[in-house]
Amino acid sequence: MSESITYAGAGVDTAAGDRAVELMKSAVARTHGPQVVGGVGGFAGLFDVSALKDYERPLLASSTDGVGTKVAIAQQLDKHDTIGFDLVGMVVDDIVVCGARPLVMTDYIATGKVVPERIADIVRGIALACEETGTALVGGETAEHPGLLAENEYDVAGAAVGVVEASRLLGPDRVASGDVVIGMASSGLHSNGYSLVRAVVRHAGWELSRHVDDFGRTLGEELLEPTRLYTRQCLEIADALGADIKAFSHVTGGGLGQNLARVIPAGLTATVDRSSWTVPPVFQVMQSLGSVPWGDLENTLNLGVGMVAIVSADAVDKTLALLAEAGTAGWILGTVAHDDAVAIPSAATVLSGAKGVTGGRVALNGEYQS
Repeated sequence: MSESITYAGAGVDTAAGDRAVELMKSAVARTHGPQVVGGVGGFAGLFDVSALKDYERPLLASSTDGVGTKVAIAQQLDKHDTIGFDLVGMVVDDIVVCGARPLVMTDYIATGKVVPERIADIVRGIALACEETGTALVGGETAEHPGLLAENEYDVAGAAVGVVEASRLLGPDRVASGDVVIGMASSGLHSNGYSLVRAVVRHAGWELSRHVDDFGRTLGEELLEPTRLYTRQCLEIADALGADIKAFSHVTGGGLGQNLARVIPAGLTATVDRSSWTVPPVFQVMQSLGSVPWGDLENTLNLGVGMVAIVSADAVDKTLALLAEAGTAGWILGTVAHDDAVAIPSAATVLSGAKGVTGGRVALNGEYQS
């Protein structure tokens, strides 16, 4: 008689998945307010949206993303409790840019082997970040893929939904000549460009355990620094400024110029002064280690600017004060003007039409401070 083949024998341990749920359950429950119906474990996450009846014209905003190859750093260091902040940052802060308040989020983890403690660490990080952003983590899935992924490999993704009143929708339609562009400091690399970063580290032959004086900690600790969450800051700015907040831009893949261009309308140019901030050490070290052209670096990494607000000139001081109160460094990056009123130096980098958006231009002038 031939040997019986079982699901466990094929490499899938359903009991381990159940143990992981038990370990993460309390962290997930802490993200639940009274709007969450049914708690943890249902086939679908339920969220009471009765409050939307008070909206005149509620618009649902949705986003989905992952954290890219930054998970490889977490796996190398065997540290998995911060990658969830990166996931929430990439997903929830994409919703916030249009002025939407996040409501719910779900996550998906694919792994070669379910190690309950590791899965629980990942989800606890997601839950903590959801708490910080006021988002209910209402569901998720952990899938074991033996033979497709190695036992210690995993990938994470998530999706979120938020709501914004149509009359308060932010974006290029509100941006006008005379508006001011304000930058918000990043916490480091965030979750973009890690294929470039990992290639540079391999080329240099550096170990993640290497202490780097410029960072004041190890290379691995610097590379795993969680993405800064801007949700509450942006919502506070939107609530406080009203019509004086025009748009936000989340600086993710493509860098500052390409993402800012997505919220500049046709006929206008946003001029950004590269010398208005100091590029943090991690970006300078990556550039030097790999002799990476600054243009490539600029189009891949955030270079120290994680989020951008475009506000009316009269609201600049208030915006900067709100950011300071929230503990986020902010400064003036530049201004917006009609194309024919902007004299662009020949050495400037001009970007437009980024990520499928046909709109205005961004002119990056000057040299970065190091």
